[in-house]
Amino acid sequence: MQKESLMWRMSSLLGLRGNMTVPYQLLLIRDTFTTAFVKNLIVVLVWLTLSYINGTLVVTFFRHQTFYDDPRYILFIHMVINDAIQLTVTIMLFILSYIFYKINVAFCCFFILVAVFTTRNTPVNLAAMAIERYIAICEPLRYTQICTVRRTYIVIGMIWFICVAPDITDLFVTLATESLSFFHESVFCLRQNVFKDPILAYKRQAFDIIYFSCVFLILVVTYLRILFAARALSTDKTSAQKARNTILLHGAQLAMCMLSYVSPSVEVVLHIIFPGRILEIRFANYLIVYILPRFLSPIIYGVRDKKFREYLRMYFLSNRCRNKERKVTPDV
Repeated sequence: MQKESLMWRMSSLLGLRGNMTVPYQLLLIRDTFTTAFVKNLIVVLVWLTLSYINGTLVVTFFRHQTFYDDPRYILFIHMVINDAIQLTVTIMLFILSYIFYKINVAFCCFFILVAVFTTRNTPVNLAAMAIERYIAICEPLRYTQICTVRRTYIVIGMIWFICVAPDITDLFVTLATESLSFFHESVFCLRQNVFKDPILAYKRQAFDIIYFSCVFLILVVTYLRILFAARALSTDKTSAQKARNTILLHGAQLAMCMLSYVSPSVEVVLHIIFPGRILEIRFANYLIVYILPRFLSPIIYGVRDKKFREYLRMYFLSNRCRNKERKVTPDV
C-alpha cells in the first residue's frame, strides 16, 4: 500500500499538467486542520483583496464613457474580468478540495473547462494589447482606422474562439469514450482525472507550445519595433518609452503564466531537496504561479496609466465624500 501510494504521488508530480488550474495534485498526504485553515484563510483573503481591486477597476471603466471608445481600455478590462473569473474558479476548486475532497464529475468538467479557457485567454489577450500599443506608436496616423471599437470586440471574440476551440474537444472526446455513469461519479477535481485519454495530454502540450511561442514572438517583435521607432525624430519618445515598459510588463506577466508549465519539474526538484515539505512547496507554487500574475494587470493600467489613475482617484474621492455625508445626521 505504501509503495502504491508513493508511486501514485510521483506519477502525479511527474505527470503532464498542461494548463493546470488546480492548486494541488491528488496526494494521499493531508494537511492538519490548523494548516488547512491557515492556507484557506490566506487564499480567501487574497481573493477578497484582488476581487475588490478588480471590482474597482471594472466599476471605474463602466462609469465613464471615455473608456468605451478606447480599444486599449476595452482590451484591458476584458483581461481584468477574465482574470477575476479564473481566480474565482481556481480558488473555489482549492476550497472544495478541502471541504469535499471529491466532487461530481460533471461539475468538475465545468469548473476545469472554465478555468482552462480563462487561463489560456490571458497570454492571447496580452498579445492583442501589445499589437494595439505597436499600432498606436508606429502607425499613429492609421490608428483610428485600424483600431476601432467594433474591431476590438471582434478581436475579443476571436480570442475566446481560439482559446475555447482546442480544449472543448477534450469534453467531446470524453463524452465519446466514457460511459454516462462516469459523469455521475465523484473524483478529486483534476484535469487528468476527468479528461483521461493520454492523447489529450499530448494535444494540450502541443497547443500550449504554439500559443506561448506565438505570444512570446509577438511581444518581442512589437517591443523591438517600438524601440526602433522611438529613435526616429518624428516619434513621441515619451509615449514610446511608456509603451516599451508596458510591453516589458506584459512579458513579465507572460513569463509568470509560463511558470505553470515548468512548475511540476520544479516541485520534484524541491521535493528532493526538502523531503516532507511537499504540501508547503505546492502551496507556495500555487501562490506564485496562479495568484501573483493576477496582481500585475491592475498595476499595469490601474496604477501606471495616468488617465485611468485619475478616474480611480475621482472614484475613491467620490466614495469618501458619500461616506462623510452618510455620517452627518441632520438636526431634528
